[in-house]
Amino acid sequence: MPFSDSSTSRSREAGAMRTRSPLTLTWLAALWIGVLGNWPLWQRMWGMPDYASPSGRLFVVVFAGIVILVLAACFSLLAWRVAVKPLLTLMLLLTAPLAYFIGSYGVVIDSAMITNALQTDVRETRDLLGWSLAAHVAVIALLPLVWLWRQRLTDLRWYKRLGWNLASVALALALGVGLAATRTAELASTLRNHKVLTKMVSPVNAIWASAGLVVQKQKKPKGPPEIVAADATLTPRPAGARPPLVLLVVGETARSENFQLNGYGRPTNPELSGKPVLSYREVASCGTSTAASLPCMFSQLGREAYVDHPGNQETLLDVLQRAGLAVLWLDNQSGCKGICDRVPNAQAINPARADHPLPAGLCRPDGECLDEAMLHDLDARIAALDPQRVARGVVLVLHQMGSHGPAYYLRTPDDRKPFQPECRSNALQQCPLEQVRNAYDNTIAYTDHVLAKAIDWLGTQQQRFDPSLLYVSDHGESLGENNLFLHGMPYALAPRQQKHVPLVLWLPAQTRQSQRLDDACLTQRRDTPMSHDGLYHTVLSLSGVQTSVYRKDWDWVGACRRGG
Repeated sequence: MPFSDSSTSRSREAGAMRTRSPLTLTWLAALWIGVLGNWPLWQRMWGMPDYASPSGRLFVVVFAGIVILVLAACFSLLAWRVAVKPLLTLMLLLTAPLAYFIGSYGVVIDSAMITNALQTDVRETRDLLGWSLAAHVAVIALLPLVWLWRQRLTDLRWYKRLGWNLASVALALALGVGLAATRTAELASTLRNHKVLTKMVSPVNAIWASAGLVVQKQKKPKGPPEIVAADATLTPRPAGARPPLVLLVVGETARSENFQLNGYGRPTNPELSGKPVLSYREVASCGTSTAASLPCMFSQLGREAYVDHPGNQETLLDVLQRAGLAVLWLDNQSGCKGICDRVPNAQAINPARADHPLPAGLCRPDGECLDEAMLHDLDARIAALDPQRVARGVVLVLHQMGSHGPAYYLRTPDDRKPFQPECRSNALQQCPLEQVRNAYDNTIAYTDHVLAKAIDWLGTQQQRFDPSLLYVSDHGESLGENNLFLHGMPYALAPRQQKHVPLVLWLPAQTRQSQRLDDACLTQRRDTPMSHDGLYHTVLSLSGVQTSVYRKDWDWVGACRRGG
């Protein structure tokens, strides 16, 4: 190693354990983490056509050297006798799971991914655990940690230690700059054209993304949310007209190209295919993760403006409630990300609740419930809302577990798995891709069943309400294309599968009539480009809310409304 002050051990008795400089440990840790802890990065680069030539292979080696030297520079700042072991332990324990998730699913680590991790609940965390993850932690972290904690360290006065540490930082940076100078053109091209690679350097990626998240949080305005659409009111209804009942189903991880309704070659929508639904084929999501998409979907800003907005505004649900409607959010996932905080909301995952006991078979012993649980006893849930608000109209939001991976097989009941054999593991990379697709398509077919049951229930409400159903997924999913699994890629780099989402509308004749919607127009718009930007404004129009923030050009059905 470049630095060692182990000479202080020469006077120790023969046979005593050799002492090591803290800097020796930091350089060894940088080498170990740089090479083994970043194996997904080297595997990705080695398989890219840009680096297939002998010159390209050499650049991968040079790039690895730069990464090791950057890590050595960073770790050298930690090389204090008391702190070095705990801090290197943290780096190793952070790197090991990062290597597993990046290598297994092709994810990249940025602020959005860190947000997802922080908002993951116990059920989602359980789905990600397995022997493969344990093996990565054992090899990449536990083995070197056993050696690390057995080492005795030299001790120097603080000013000498500071001098050695700064010299080590300077040497690492100088060597790194020297290496970079040998391949300046290739390095610039890589940083410009393959930005995703920089988000794969562990553990720098997680530390940098976490710091960025802290900065974002500090920029977020404090205090109560900014009021949006203060002028929201209900459109006057003619005497005897029925109030609206809007059922908004927010899907999870469903991708448009796996919907039979959109031309997919497998029967993933057998029940909806027999119902008068409208399926729109060209719909773009706000983001590639729930944490990014969900708040954006319920904002009036639209994706482009929302990305740069500091946040803390009222959501669509606040506006609906201010206008006088009854609003209810039912959740079968990891929560509403703050969207439903100020309106009535409930979880559908507790089968022991006395007020809404669930039928047997809808929930597993661990507490996770199938999406059908949210449809149970909806009449009673509406009856529990403010009756004066219910008389004006109701908006119900169901937040699905849907196709949440990687344990797709857990999202469907045993009697609703038409595609076999399915992958019954959360280690998707270890299953044949056909089995991964079978397990995923089973979740789409089950969502089809849940939506069909929801439509059947809405049909029973037509004497009292003008019902409508909107289904749209929050984002899509990768199923092994280009060696990517799951979702969460940066939006600009994400494949189409993670951003292209299904949108299904059910508008019965009486609702189309009361809303003055033209049937032919609605059908003709099946291939019109749309996006999550329209959700806010479509729900406003279907629920009869007037406000100055409404945009007809973003309303999914606004162009088909006769007479204005």
